[in-house]
Amino acid sequence: MQFNKVFFVLAIAILTSFSINAQTKYAIINTKYILDEIPESKEADKKLKALGDLWQQEIDQKQMTLDKMYKNYEAEQFMLSDDLKKKREDELFVKEKELRDLQKKRFGYEGDLFKERQKMVKPIQDKVYNAVQKLATARGYDFILDKSEGITIIFADPKLDKSDDVLKELGINN
Repeated sequence: MQFNKVFFVLAIAILTSFSINAQTKYAIINTKYILDEIPESKEADKKLKALGDLWQQEIDQKQMTLDKMYKNYEAEQFMLSDDLKKKREDELFVKEKELRDLQKKRFGYEGDLFKERQKMVKPIQDKVYNAVQKLATARGYDFILDKSEGITIIFADPKLDKSDDVLKELGINN
Protein backbone atom coordinates (compact mmCIF):
# COMPACT_ATOMS: atom_id res chain seq x y z
CA MET A 1 0.00 0.00 0.00
CA GLN A 2 2.74 2.48 1.01
CA PHE A 3 4.79 1.57 -2.09
CA ASN A 4 1.82 2.40 -4.36
CA LYS A 5 1.45 5.88 -2.83
CA VAL A 6 5.15 6.66 -3.33
CA PHE A 7 5.02 5.33 -6.90
CA PHE A 8 1.88 7.38 -7.62
CA VAL A 9 3.46 10.61 -6.25
CA LEU A 10 6.64 9.96 -8.25
CA ALA A 11 4.66 9.32 -11.42
CA ILE A 12 2.70 12.57 -10.96
CA ALA A 13 5.94 14.51 -10.36
CA ILE A 14 7.56 13.06 -13.48
CA LEU A 15 4.49 13.73 -15.64
CA THR A 16 4.28 17.29 -14.31
CA SER A 17 7.94 17.91 -15.13
CA PHE A 18 7.42 16.57 -18.66
CA SER A 19 4.40 18.79 -19.22
CA ILE A 20 6.33 21.85 -17.97
CA ASN A 21 9.27 21.00 -20.22
CA ALA A 22 6.95 20.50 -23.17
CA GLN A 23 5.65 24.05 -22.75
CA THR A 24 9.10 25.65 -22.44
CA LYS A 25 10.99 26.06 -25.67
CA TYR A 26 14.77 26.42 -25.47
CA ALA A 27 17.87 26.21 -27.62
CA ILE A 28 21.56 25.75 -26.95
CA ILE A 29 24.34 27.72 -28.63
CA ASN A 30 28.12 27.86 -28.32
CA THR A 31 29.24 31.51 -28.29
CA LYS A 32 32.92 30.54 -28.39
CA TYR A 33 32.33 28.66 -31.64
CA ILE A 34 30.26 31.54 -33.02
CA LEU A 35 32.90 34.14 -32.11
CA ASP A 36 35.65 31.94 -33.59
CA GLU A 37 33.76 31.97 -36.91
CA ILE A 38 33.30 35.77 -37.08
CA PRO A 39 36.13 37.43 -39.08
CA GLU A 40 36.03 40.64 -36.97
CA SER A 41 36.47 38.53 -33.84
CA LYS A 42 39.48 36.72 -35.30
CA GLU A 43 41.00 40.08 -36.29
CA ALA A 44 40.38 41.55 -32.82
CA ASP A 45 42.05 38.49 -31.23
CA LYS A 46 45.11 38.95 -33.48
CA LYS A 47 45.36 42.65 -32.61
CA LEU A 48 44.96 41.95 -28.88
CA LYS A 49 47.61 39.22 -28.99
CA ALA A 50 50.05 41.53 -30.81
CA LEU A 51 49.38 44.31 -28.32
CA GLY A 52 49.82 41.92 -25.39
CA ASP A 53 53.07 40.58 -26.87
CA LEU A 54 54.39 44.13 -27.36
CA TRP A 55 53.56 45.10 -23.79
CA GLN A 56 55.06 41.87 -22.48
CA GLN A 57 58.31 42.64 -24.33
CA GLU A 58 58.35 46.07 -22.70
CA ILE A 59 57.91 44.44 -19.27
CA ASP A 60 60.53 41.76 -20.02
CA GLN A 61 63.02 44.48 -21.02
CA LYS A 62 62.44 46.34 -17.75
CA GLN A 63 62.75 43.06 -15.82
CA MET A 64 66.12 42.36 -17.46
CA THR A 65 67.32 45.85 -16.51
CA LEU A 66 66.16 45.32 -12.94
CA ASP A 67 67.83 41.88 -12.76
CA LYS A 68 71.09 43.43 -13.98
CA MET A 69 70.81 46.17 -11.35
CA TYR A 70 70.32 43.51 -8.64
CA LYS A 71 73.36 41.52 -9.83
CA ASN A 72 75.50 44.65 -9.87
CA TYR A 73 74.32 45.60 -6.41
CA GLU A 74 75.04 42.12 -5.04
CA ALA A 75 78.53 42.17 -6.52
CA GLU A 76 79.34 45.69 -5.25
CA GLN A 77 77.45 45.91 -1.95
CA PHE A 78 80.46 44.91 0.17
CA MET A 79 82.47 47.81 -1.22
CA LEU A 80 79.73 50.44 -0.81
CA SER A 81 79.32 52.80 2.09
CA ASP A 82 76.11 52.56 4.11
CA ASP A 83 74.77 55.71 2.45
CA LEU A 84 75.54 54.41 -1.03
CA LYS A 85 74.02 51.01 -0.15
CA LYS A 86 70.84 52.71 1.03
CA LYS A 87 70.70 54.80 -2.15
CA ARG A 88 71.11 51.73 -4.39
CA GLU A 89 68.49 49.76 -2.40
CA ASP A 90 66.07 52.67 -2.77
CA GLU A 91 66.73 52.75 -6.54
CA LEU A 92 66.06 49.00 -6.74
CA PHE A 93 62.87 49.38 -4.73
CA VAL A 94 61.65 52.21 -7.00
CA LYS A 95 62.47 50.24 -10.18
CA GLU A 96 60.73 47.15 -8.81
CA LYS A 97 57.64 49.18 -7.94
CA GLU A 98 57.64 50.78 -11.40
CA LEU A 99 57.76 47.30 -12.95
CA ARG A 100 54.87 46.01 -10.81
CA ASP A 101 52.85 49.14 -11.58
CA LEU A 102 53.49 48.71 -15.31
CA GLN A 103 52.41 45.05 -15.17
CA LYS A 104 49.24 46.05 -13.36
CA LYS A 105 48.60 48.94 -15.76
CA ARG A 106 49.00 46.71 -18.82
CA PHE A 107 47.60 43.37 -17.70
CA GLY A 108 45.79 43.95 -14.40
CA TYR A 109 42.07 43.95 -13.80
CA GLU A 110 40.68 46.82 -15.88
CA GLY A 111 44.18 47.43 -17.24
CA ASP A 112 45.08 48.50 -20.77
CA LEU A 113 44.60 45.03 -22.29
CA PHE A 114 41.20 44.68 -20.60
CA LYS A 115 40.13 48.10 -21.92
CA GLU A 116 41.33 47.30 -25.44
CA ARG A 117 39.49 43.97 -25.32
CA GLN A 118 36.31 45.75 -24.26
CA LYS A 119 36.71 48.28 -27.04
CA MET A 120 37.32 45.65 -29.73
CA VAL A 121 35.27 42.65 -28.60
CA LYS A 122 32.21 44.18 -26.93
CA PRO A 123 30.67 45.46 -30.21
CA ILE A 124 31.06 41.96 -31.68
CA GLN A 125 29.52 40.36 -28.59
CA ASP A 126 26.64 42.85 -28.76
CA LYS A 127 26.10 41.90 -32.39
CA VAL A 128 25.94 38.21 -31.43
CA TYR A 129 23.59 38.94 -28.52
CA ASN A 130 21.25 40.94 -30.79
CA ALA A 131 21.22 38.05 -33.29
CA VAL A 132 20.41 35.62 -30.45
CA GLN A 133 17.59 37.85 -29.24
CA LYS A 134 16.20 38.15 -32.78
CA LEU A 135 16.38 34.37 -33.24
CA ALA A 136 14.70 33.76 -29.86
CA THR A 137 11.87 36.13 -30.65
CA ALA A 138 11.37 34.86 -34.21
CA ARG A 139 11.30 31.20 -33.19
CA GLY A 140 9.51 31.63 -29.88
CA TYR A 141 12.30 30.39 -27.59
CA ASP A 142 11.84 31.00 -23.87
CA PHE A 143 15.52 30.34 -23.12
CA ILE A 144 18.73 30.21 -25.08
CA LEU A 145 21.57 28.55 -23.20
CA ASP A 146 25.26 29.01 -23.93
CA LYS A 147 27.36 25.87 -23.55
CA SER A 148 30.77 27.40 -24.30
CA GLU A 149 31.88 27.84 -20.68
CA GLY A 150 29.50 25.72 -18.67
CA ILE A 151 25.80 26.28 -19.15
CA THR A 152 24.77 29.94 -18.98
CA ILE A 153 21.49 31.55 -19.87
CA ILE A 154 22.18 34.03 -22.65
CA PHE A 155 18.52 34.88 -23.31
CA ALA A 156 15.40 34.41 -21.20
CA ASP A 157 11.92 35.56 -22.07
CA PRO A 158 11.19 38.43 -19.66
CA LYS A 159 7.69 37.04 -18.97
CA LEU A 160 9.35 34.09 -17.19
CA ASP A 161 11.21 36.35 -14.72
CA LYS A 162 9.47 36.04 -11.37
CA SER A 163 11.79 38.34 -9.39
CA ASP A 164 9.00 40.84 -8.68
CA ASP A 165 6.80 38.01 -7.38
CA VAL A 166 9.57 36.98 -4.98
CA LEU A 167 9.90 40.59 -3.79
CA LYS A 168 6.13 40.74 -3.20
CA GLU A 169 6.33 37.47 -1.28
CA LEU A 170 9.04 39.08 0.86
CA GLY A 171 6.76 42.06 1.45
CA ILE A 172 8.91 44.43 -0.59
CA ASN A 173 6.97 46.66 -2.95
CA ASN A 174 8.95 48.05 -5.84
